[in-house]
Amino acid sequence: MMSAQDAALNDLCSDENPLLDTAGSLEARLATTAAEIEAAQRLRYDVFYVEMNAQPTPEMQAQARDFDQYDPYCRHMLVIDRAHGDRIIGTYRLTGGEAAAKSPHGFYTAGEYDIAEMLKRRQGQKLLELGRSCVLKEYRTGPTMQLLWRGIFVYLLRHKIDLMFGCASLPGTDPAQLALQLSFLYHFHLAPEGEVVNALPARAVSMNMMPKDAINEAEALHALPPLVKGYIRSGARVGNGAVIDHQFGTTDVFIYFPISNLNPRWAAHLKRKSSADKASTASDAS
Repeated sequence: MMSAQDAALNDLCSDENPLLDTAGSLEARLATTAAEIEAAQRLRYDVFYVEMNAQPTPEMQAQARDFDQYDPYCRHMLVIDRAHGDRIIGTYRLTGGEAAAKSPHGFYTAGEYDIAEMLKRRQGQKLLELGRSCVLKEYRTGPTMQLLWRGIFVYLLRHKIDLMFGCASLPGTDPAQLALQLSFLYHFHLAPEGEVVNALPARAVSMNMMPKDAINEAEALHALPPLVKGYIRSGARVGNGAVIDHQFGTTDVFIYFPISNLNPRWAAHLKRKSSADKASTASDAS
């Protein structure tokens, strides 16, 4: 009997090019083999558990891989450095609505946020949950982050995604130390009324920790992790309530990103960069 992971890999249709985009020696593409997925899981382990001191299960520790029950149903985007032996230096986990429907576990985000009403409102639309994003420390530069975003952008266009969502993390488990960032997201980037997704009551931590007029917007934006900052700048909104993730040592916020909200200037920038890289690659090959 075919495993869930093999079925997910088979869903990567033969007529779909796994390559998403390139930038110099770096390449963003979808994993096409179980070995590539395991390599991405080893990268996640190195970043989350070795570098950032998350708490692995004994099984994870024995295999030096970060894995869970959601992985077999997901697609895995990789960033590869072709100049260093096709080393995997970045990854993103992508869960589509159809994949979540096939999984007995649904979406990862449902363990932290009440997404039932959102799923009902968006019935019939194409949804994509993003998660488990990480990049090796020495590659955490502007060009790598840009390539990650362009890879996601190409995937969105290919699959005509209507809504992206997921949990994004701020380092630390003391909300008081994150009062500026959480309050900034709450007051300036909360999803519109009627679309707000709330943290599960048993796990919810208030984000409204400072009055709006006490927030220095520039300072707050600067203090956000690059990934969260990227979401906000490109047009994403957040849900109501943060969630403490003790395993990973983070405070999570809900990212709500209807593709219709995509900042037109950011979209144009991504398209220009992607086209420029493709033209450069074609020129190098000729």
